[in-house]
This record gives sequence, structure tokens and C-alpha cells, in this order.
Amino acid sequence: MEEPSSAAEPREDTRRARPATRLIGGVIAAAAIGVAAFGSISAASAGQDITSSLTIVAPAAAGGGWDTVAREMQQAQRANGLTANVQVVNMPGAGGTIALGNMTRFEGRANTVLVGGTGLLAATIQYDSTATLNDVTPLAVLFDEYDVIVVPADSPYETLDELVAAWQEDPGAVPWTGGGSFDQLVVTDLALAAGIDPVDTTYISSDGGGEAVAALLNGTAQAAAGGYPDNIDQIESGRLRALALIAEEPVTGIDIPTARAQGYDVTLANWRMLAAPAAITDEETAQLTELIEDSVATPEWLAAVDRYHWSEHFMVGPDVSAFLENERGRITRLYEEMGQ
Repeated sequence: MEEPSSAAEPREDTRRARPATRLIGGVIAAAAIGVAAFGSISAASAGQDITSSLTIVAPAAAGGGWDTVAREMQQAQRANGLTANVQVVNMPGAGGTIALGNMTRFEGRANTVLVGGTGLLAATIQYDSTATLNDVTPLAVLFDEYDVIVVPADSPYETLDELVAAWQEDPGAVPWTGGGSFDQLVVTDLALAAGIDPVDTTYISSDGGGEAVAALLNGTAQAAAGGYPDNIDQIESGRLRALALIAEEPVTGIDIPTARAQGYDVTLANWRMLAAPAAITDEETAQLTELIEDSVATPEWLAAVDRYHWSEHFMVGPDVSAFLENERGRITRLYEEMGQ
């Protein structure tokens, strides 16, 4: 967020240019990483088929949500001999769109798959990406991960209604945070459900769930939207108070009322998916789909689902494309409401 300045206009323009320069530099660096990763994939997978070798591309650095999906899928396949050799390649940058753009170079190569999800779809809209999910072959939606609305344990807001009432009274005086672009979409959707103009809301972007929790605990923010797995330890320890789960219906094992049940129809989920390059054959699509179905049925994958509190939402075939188109419309509308 830009700070107010009393400096003359030329100085202000120069100051504004600096973040843009850093952003451009970051994108160039990310693109360079992507090109290097692209080269390693090309060398590793040329001339090989799905059963002998598979590369799973995580469009982010190691340790994040997409990387976790890729490595749990890798472990499930390795442990059960589903592919002879499966590797994970990290290709971070621009919300996943660097990896997506590089995937368009793999037309017809079925032994490379990309992890994606709500965040990647959102990034293609936010950054007006040349490459979109229309340029790859969607294979499966794997699961949903739900956001939770939290406040510090000593917050005066005991319920979602109390938080929303204060927010409605003075939207800018209740600063929000979240660990990523998806979390801001959830806050925007909640604002709309509460009759608040998202443009009037104070949203402090944090770099990951840990930083968002820190912003809550040090008083920088008063409320946050964040992934349930990222916040469960703080909730259970009593440092954070959970006010609502962002899900269509109650989730078994999560004792938090949904926002919908409290009168706010907010249901945007952080789903994860797998996609292959464009121009693969129907036979290759069927083979990859079968591999994914076998992978998610393994004990290793099911243990990961439980460990990370993922909620089942498995979908393959033509339904995936229809689902993505519907989600694209929802997310585009939210960005428009945010004034982006």
C-alpha cells in the first residue's frame, strides 16, 4: 500500500516507479528460472512415455501448497509403482503463470503434468496472462482447501456478525489480511455478501500464512482470511479465534460454522487440479486420467488428505472444463469488484 507523501510530483513519480522496477526484475528472474526448468524437463522426458517417466510441474517454489500437492502425488506413485520414474520440477513466478506459459511449449507431450488451482486461474485474470487454462488439457480437480475467517483471541469480535457490523460501520477502519491472492478474493466475496464495497476495504497483503498470522497478533490487522491448514495450530492453541469456515456446507472434523450458515453466502474454495499440455491424444488423456485415479486411491495419498485437512472434490472428464469456466466467471467478477 502506497504511503501518502508531501513531496513534489516529480519525486512522487520517481518513487512510484521503483516498485514497478522491482516487479519487472522479479518477473525476469522468475522467467529465467522457468526457462532453466523447461530445459531440464525437455532433457529428462524426451522420447519417454507416461508409464516409464512422468514430470510433475509445481508452479511455485518448494514448500507451498502447489509443491505439496506435487510431492504427495510423486510419493503416492513411487510407493505403489504407478510410474517407473516420477520427478517434481518447481517453476515459480507470477502466480504460476510462468509455469503455465512454459507448459504451452510442451504440446503433444503427455508425460508432463502441471499442478494448478484457484490461485493459478486467478493469476491468469489478475495479470492478464497470455497463457490461460484454455491452452492446456485439464485432467482432474483433486480436492478443496477451505479458508477460515479468524481474529486474534483478544479481539472484541466474538462472532462473524459482530465483525461484519463493525466493518459495515467503517469499512476502512477494520484492516484485513491474508496469505495470498486467493484470501483477498474471499475477503472481497464476504464484503459483497455483507453489502460492503470492496474498494473501501483496507486489505494488507501478506506473503504467506505465517506473515498473515503475525499481522493479526501484532495488531497490524484485525481480521484475516486464510487456509484452514495454515491456521489450525493457532486456532487450537487459543491464539486465534475462528469465526467462520468458507465452505458450502459443514465439513466433518472441522468444528467451525460456515459463513453461509451465518447468513453470508460465500463459498469460494481453494481447489487444486492437474493439467497436461495441449494436443495430447484421447488415448493419452485416458491413460493420464487413469494414473491420477489410481494415485488418489493409494494409502499414501489418502494419508496426505487427512494430514493436510483437504476436502474431497474429485472430478475428471468433461465436467472439469465446465467447472473451470464457471470458476473463471466468478473470479473475474470479484476482480472487477476490487477495481482491478
